[in-house]
Amino acid sequence: MELKAFILSFAGLKQGKHQFKYEIDNAFFENFGFDEFNSSSITIDAQLDKRNTIMDLFLTATGSVNVNCDVTNEPFDLDIDTSMDLVIKFGEAFNDDNEELLILSHGDYEFNISQYVYEMLVLSIPHKLVHPGVEDGSLESDVLDKLNELSVSSPEDNKSEEIDPRWEALKKLKTDNN
Repeated sequence: MELKAFILSFAGLKQGKHQFKYEIDNAFFENFGFDEFNSSSITIDAQLDKRNTIMDLFLTATGSVNVNCDVTNEPFDLDIDTSMDLVIKFGEAFNDDNEELLILSHGDYEFNISQYVYEMLVLSIPHKLVHPGVEDGSLESDVLDKLNELSVSSPEDNKSEEIDPRWEALKKLKTDNN
């Protein structure tokens, strides 16, 4: 996917709101060297509000990415629903240090939004990817079966086991002081 499609040329636009729409798949992420998604299908709606000395860019992303579960390695579709606001001003020199403010040089007539779209999407992905079937218990997986088999049992599961008398003495001290 060519990133040239993400260049917004604002010089010829009248004041007011302007809509742009982009369809994103894995080719977009490959431009940034990002290959964490098995597949992706995301729609980006961009609204540029052009005024005399300032512009506002509102980005909204909806769709899904197919990723592997961090627990079972089973692929699943993760819904994407995120947004971002960017204020665009004009100044002496280009400056994109602030994530919510872009300063363009006075002579600029266009800017590329691909980096902002990329960051918005990648930052919307949770750190730990867990298949919904793992959370609700509906996923049948050999990996889950093995994890359950090898899991360490909790103290509540071992109430019938003998407790070391030294620990009982310590517990008694704790309750005597209260």
